[in-house]
Amino acid sequence: MVQSVKTSSERSEEQRFGEFDYIIIGAGTAGCVMAERLGADPAVRILVLEAGPPDDWIWVKIPVGYIYCIGNPRTDWCFRTVDEPGLNGRSINYARGRVLGGCSSINAMLYLRGQAEDYDGWAALTGDSRWSWENVLPVFRRSEDHWRGASAFHGAGGRWRVERQRLSWKLLDAFTEAAIESGIPATDDFNRGNNHGVARFEVNQRRGVRWSASRAFLRPALARGNVTVLTGAMVRTLQFEGARCTGVVFEQGGVVRSAAARAETVLAAGAIGSPHILQLSGIGPGELLRSHGIDLRHDLPGVGANLHDHLQLRMAFKVSGVPTLNEQVHSWWGKVRMGLQYALTRSGPLAMAPSQLGAFAMSDPSRVRPNIEFHVQPLSLERFGEPLHRFPAFTASVCNLQPTSRGSVCLQSSNAHEPPAIRLNYLSTPEDRQVAVESLRLTRRIVTESRAMARYHPEEFLPGPNFTTDDDLARAAGDLGTTIFHPVGTCRMGRHDDSLAVVDSELRVRGIESLRVVDASVMPVISSGNTNSPTLMIAERAADLMTGRR
Repeated sequence: MVQSVKTSSERSEEQRFGEFDYIIIGAGTAGCVMAERLGADPAVRILVLEAGPPDDWIWVKIPVGYIYCIGNPRTDWCFRTVDEPGLNGRSINYARGRVLGGCSSINAMLYLRGQAEDYDGWAALTGDSRWSWENVLPVFRRSEDHWRGASAFHGAGGRWRVERQRLSWKLLDAFTEAAIESGIPATDDFNRGNNHGVARFEVNQRRGVRWSASRAFLRPALARGNVTVLTGAMVRTLQFEGARCTGVVFEQGGVVRSAAARAETVLAAGAIGSPHILQLSGIGPGELLRSHGIDLRHDLPGVGANLHDHLQLRMAFKVSGVPTLNEQVHSWWGKVRMGLQYALTRSGPLAMAPSQLGAFAMSDPSRVRPNIEFHVQPLSLERFGEPLHRFPAFTASVCNLQPTSRGSVCLQSSNAHEPPAIRLNYLSTPEDRQVAVESLRLTRRIVTESRAMARYHPEEFLPGPNFTTDDDLARAAGDLGTTIFHPVGTCRMGRHDDSLAVVDSELRVRGIESLRVVDASVMPVISSGNTNSPTLMIAERAADLMTGRR
């Protein structure tokens, strides 16, 4: 446990907690970065509020521990979506980190930046060239401690460790060859601005141990002595004097407290938490807030709108003549061997990220840049949280990187403890349904029409070979589809004339003083890949803006 973390038993029962220069709400990826960067000035005092517990549980550290952290209230908010028409009426689990480090303590650990066009698009939408690929690349490099060392695209000596995975699977090698046969080129780096290709994912690990934002940024910040972190601190509402945010009211251990911010308050509670807290504080769509008895402070209709995510479609295939993880986990000796391998070398299945092999491709030849991402795993199961199958098989998930469907996050009560309604509207546009159909067809071609995979006799069983027409595959996408845990956009940044923009290009909340949002919610459009490291970059840029660094 981090010694500087204060619990309710260590604090008096007084209502007023104190005054700080900055209050950061949320100790997830962005909050941890902000604490470290703002806290570099020893004259600054910072309070970080985290609703979850410390990150001292063993399964937070061991990479494969995500299977115990996701869906566990010890480390996960355990949200659920509303029933989704595009998912054939299903509601799905929606994991969000509720622990120091946030999602970086429970996620897939994959280091991906996205595509240059993503950030050039942000620059165009905000009118601010500081968000262009050319200008965010140095920010990515500054954070990095990359296994390759320093180069034009990578950094060395930063806090965000990036390593190669410590494992080997013949099946993944065969899928790589099959992808190349299908026209997807081999690559050795997804992070140069053009991620077209197939390769093993790089991961945020240090010698086979998860390297979360808490370990990389928050612990060094705490060591300086000017950062205070409270765990188990649930934010109720922001405080104001006129149009200026002056602090926060939170609950810890059943005691309601308040804290004041002299300079600024930073909302870093994520794409679900940040809009929810704004709405609880009277900032958001006026009609929605009034309907729940919340006094409207500032009518900002974009708060909670523009929610979007990468929907993954999990295809699975039986194989023969090649080992998969399915057999190992159902073997007593296989489990012992995995444990010994990790204990002695920090490698093998216990060091595995949830996905080991990736590929970025075009769902149809008319595309000018990759619009789908594969996550390939030497295992299979019916759904997350259930046991692996007892027969050898693998999973090839594919997701739409640039979805056009948009949803919302809306409070359901003035009670901060009641979760908001999360509505993704997956597959609600013809474009997204067409990409889903094309993605499933391409996956089939790679697996069943390649020489490389033929030697292992793949047999599709999810969704199954009987799904052949476009209508069949669209229906299968609704049955198979689930989140890959990348919600963004609910406090999007934009130009002054964008009526749905919540923050400006410097991440300041429109119409409110001394309040910023710094997390994945400010992305106007989702990045074309996993979103954790882009969120880290956003926090780095925000710290630069707040401290005047150029």
